[in-house]
Parts: sequence; structure tokens; C-alpha cells
Amino acid sequence: MINNEKYERLIKYLKKLDKVVLAFSGGVDSTFLLRAAKEALGNDLKAVTILSPYIPRWEVKEAKELVKELDVEYEIIEVPIIDEIKNNPENRCYLCKRAIFSMIKKKAKIEGYSYVIDGTNFDDTSDYRPGMIALSELEIKSPLLECELTKEEIRSLSRELDLNTWHKPAYACLLTRIPYGHELKEHNFRKIEEAEKYMMSIGFRAVRVRCHNDLARIEVNREDRKRLFDEELLDDISAKLKEIGFKYIAMDMEGYRVGSFNETMKK
Repeated sequence: MINNEKYERLIKYLKKLDKVVLAFSGGVDSTFLLRAAKEALGNDLKAVTILSPYIPRWEVKEAKELVKELDVEYEIIEVPIIDEIKNNPENRCYLCKRAIFSMIKKKAKIEGYSYVIDGTNFDDTSDYRPGMIALSELEIKSPLLECELTKEEIRSLSRELDLNTWHKPAYACLLTRIPYGHELKEHNFRKIEEAEKYMMSIGFRAVRVRCHNDLARIEVNREDRKRLFDEELLDDISAKLKEIGFKYIAMDMEGYRVGSFNETMKK
């Protein structure tokens, strides 16, 4: 048992929920929450991962391996691109969360679970996250948010718990790589996934490849930008991303920042 006030509060909170289904992505937050829920609830816990065209296949594979390590009942639910978000509206996160969590909540009720929980943390309230409105409307519980656990605290506690996700970079679904108002196409998601996987394989851990039709706009951490200023590396990246399917390759000079497409929204 970790000697930490917030962690102890989290365990007590989870125990009161009795029997839960956790929406599990395999990221830092949901893995930490899964580990805590396993401690608090034992076998009264099920993890569910969504498999859709805009979730990277490597991320689902990692989620599956993590659940196996923690010995938790598990299910993968396959979901297509829902009609409401096919043109990537500005409220797509709300519409997507509403649809997906409605499915999970219905399944949880049929199988006799008391609540559905997710890994929203206390820091998430500071960013534009319309999906949180859907979670509130559906009465989805967010234990990390309720117990005021920040991302930094979750990483620190994950390290104490020997979770190998403690230093995993933040990763959002691939919908965030497509400009608002652009039709969502499965082949674009595959291009983005392969491009980001390649960039990570050459050492850029926090990276986004934003897709503007045939153009790939690469965002890396600000401190990593200098690494890109190498002619041989630039040629290699350009060749690889063109092989993947992009025609034009560009670097975002401002570097990676969360939700850069939100900058284009009408104020």
C-alpha cells in the first residue's frame, strides 16, 4: 500500500463504487486507475477498450497487454466512425464520447456493474475538453478528477507502483490530427498512425502528425526541434512519410502543443 493521502482517498472512493467498468485506453491515467481499481475492488472490475479507425492499433495492443499483466476481465468493443462526427465538427469530442460511453454504460448495466469510470484527471479541467460535458450528462464517474489527482502526481504514483506507463507520453485519439470540418477518412488515420509510429521509432517521443489532406504537418516538442535541423534526417523523414502516402511534408515551427487545431476555432 502506498503511503500517500490522495492515493488512499482514491482507494476509498473506488471501494464505495462496488462494481465498475473502466473505459481503458492504456495511457498513463487509465493504467494507473486500473491498478488502483484492481487493488480496491479485486474481481469486481472490468476494463473495456474501444477499437475504432481513429484509435492507433499499436495503442490497443499495448492496452491488451497491460490488462493481462494486471489480471483484469477485459473486452474490446469495435466501433465505426459514427455518422454524427464524419465531417469532424468542433463538438466531435462531445458527440463521440456521448455515443461511446452510452454503449459502455448500456453494456455495464446489462452485465450487472454499478458504474462506468474513466481516467479524466484534475489537470484536464484546464483544457478545452467538450467530451467532459458528455461524461457528466451520462453520470460517468471520474475518480482521478474527484480525488484531485494531477498528471504529475499520477506519473509519480505510477512509478512507485512499478507501472511502466509512468513516463509514457500523452496521446490523444487521431481525430485531433484532422482539421475541424474535414471529412474523416480511414486511409488518413492509417497514414497518421504509421507516420507517428515512425517518428517515435527515431526518437521523437512526443509527436503529432497533423493531416491536411496530402500535407503532413509535424509537431515535435520545442526542445526537440533542433534535432530536425539535420539535412540527412529531414530527407529520411520526408522519404518515409511520402512512402506512407503524404505528398508534402512540413514542420510546425512552433512545435508540439496540445490541441493545436483549437487555435483555428471561431472565438
